[in-house]
Amino acid sequence: MTDIKFLDLKANYEGIKDEILDNIQKNVLDDTSYINGPSVAKFESKFADYIGVNYCVGVGNGTDALEIALQSLGITTGDEVITQANTFISTALAIRYCGATIVLVDHNDDDFMINVDEIESKITLKTKCILPVHLYGHCANMDKIMQIAKKHNLFVVEDVAQSHGALYKGKRAGSFGDLACFSFYPGKNLGAYGDGGAIITNNEDLYNKVYKIHNLGSKIKYHHEINGRNSRLDSIQAEILNTKLKYLNENNNKRLNNAKLYNKLLNNVGDIKLQSINDWCDPVYHLYVIRTSHRDELQKYLKEHGVETGVHYPIPLHKSSAFSELNDQVYLNTDENCNKILSLPMYPELSTESVKKICETIEFFF
Repeated sequence: MTDIKFLDLKANYEGIKDEILDNIQKNVLDDTSYINGPSVAKFESKFADYIGVNYCVGVGNGTDALEIALQSLGITTGDEVITQANTFISTALAIRYCGATIVLVDHNDDDFMINVDEIESKITLKTKCILPVHLYGHCANMDKIMQIAKKHNLFVVEDVAQSHGALYKGKRAGSFGDLACFSFYPGKNLGAYGDGGAIITNNEDLYNKVYKIHNLGSKIKYHHEINGRNSRLDSIQAEILNTKLKYLNENNNKRLNNAKLYNKLLNNVGDIKLQSINDWCDPVYHLYVIRTSHRDELQKYLKEHGVETGVHYPIPLHKSSAFSELNDQVYLNTDENCNKILSLPMYPELSTESVKKICETIEFFF
């Protein structure tokens, strides 16, 4: 039997269940505002304010957010988009959806963020966009990325699916690029109780394009100006997010405290390498990731002792069957670390006692 879950969604739900259900009943069900209702508009406004941008459009999920963002920039067949090799598949699928070519760079060995020193060597006349990923709840080097983009006249789309609330030099992740994309998958720092996503921007023209694309090409009902799609944030999910948003900073602080305890207790244990934190970043620890040459054995040992873990990610994009054209490419850090990374339990309700037990179990293993 598992004693410590990798992620305990029920614990989070139980703490706010009555508030969630009351708000859904009052603001959605009683009002019968099921699609594009007041709850959606309220969340879009609140989330834009939280991140510090002018506009937010709620969409069906995080993958749609990335696809619509790139589409709104006019990225299409023959274009190239640069991203990192160690991200989740949705980042690359969005590039492919637009017909563009996926161009990968490696990640830094110490913090897992995109290696900005490799970006310029991958830029060609076909490059249209840089798509950095704020992975694991941390922040990429946005100053350098924005400098490169300005120099080469490129768009920047931030993938912030794992870093809701993270700060880069005091500003929220997602407030730097032309557009930024979020997922509200249930396990995220700000998670719905189903699929959901959002696109944010400070650019009014891009906002209008994104809005039309996500709403069947229309801003006014039946006035379809462009070829759009149906990818709207559900009103019930929006109301859930409205409720949970006010607890996000508090919950992120709980994650941070757990991470600090992990860092203290796992320092100099076995051959474990901890993720580095840059001075520019205030992370929110969507995941707590360690590296060890004994990953598979440790994961098995932890499972036998009642601790669930995960691997993010075991198969890099360029080794995936879905991207066979990339299979012969080599990215040294990504290739090496995919066999070493292990994600330990991380969520706001994870107790200090549980973190201590996990770390003690890891010490016993080594």
